[in-house]
Amino acid sequence: MKREDVHGQLLGHLRYLKDIGAEYADAADPAVAAVKSKAKALEELWSDYVAGCQRCRLSEEGRSNIVFGEGNPDADLMFIGEGPGAEEDRQGLPFVGRAGKKLNEIIRAVGLQRQDVYIGNIVKCRPPGNRSPRPDEIRSCLPYLERQIAIIQPRVICALGTVAAQTLLNTSEPISRLREEVHSYLGVPLQPTFHPAYLLRNYTPRTRGQVWEDMQKVMGLLGITADNR
Repeated sequence: MKREDVHGQLLGHLRYLKDIGAEYADAADPAVAAVKSKAKALEELWSDYVAGCQRCRLSEEGRSNIVFGEGNPDADLMFIGEGPGAEEDRQGLPFVGRAGKKLNEIIRAVGLQRQDVYIGNIVKCRPPGNRSPRPDEIRSCLPYLERQIAIIQPRVICALGTVAAQTLLNTSEPISRLREEVHSYLGVPLQPTFHPAYLLRNYTPRTRGQVWEDMQKVMGLLGITADNR
């Protein structure tokens, strides 16, 4: 992610606020200043530490881009996946392939747009062949994600899939059990759910219903109801 990408995301979010008539979409407003401060902190995290990172073998195994993260730097809701896939590695952006389209549907289902949320991953480089990231790779990359969470200060985290949920919750419990309750990570409520790629492979009434149950819990934590979506 380049400096201009961070600025572009911030400007896009401010334009969105103006388009929906938000009264605080004024550069002099403290709320906007806070968003700018968070955007700057994310930019500094990228430029000072993440860009060109070589902390693990993934830097040497054919990555095209480091996929830092994307979205509203002041998001109430943060989605965290496992790691970039082939299309994400090519574009340098998270969840832009088929699974990304499914995630966009999930975001809209709770009454939000992609520009409202922040999307990141456990590891920021694509593991070869889309294998699961190894423990040492996760340990090398997790501090970056923890710093992103500290900067953004989301009200809710949604962990997408087994690797993300097990990593954040430090457990080997299956996602089918983890999703049954709300957990906590770094003091932030965390709701696990199935990865969008899993839904693409197992798109049944049962799995759709389970994900909707998970998103209803997320909506409850955010104070979103069917009337105000």
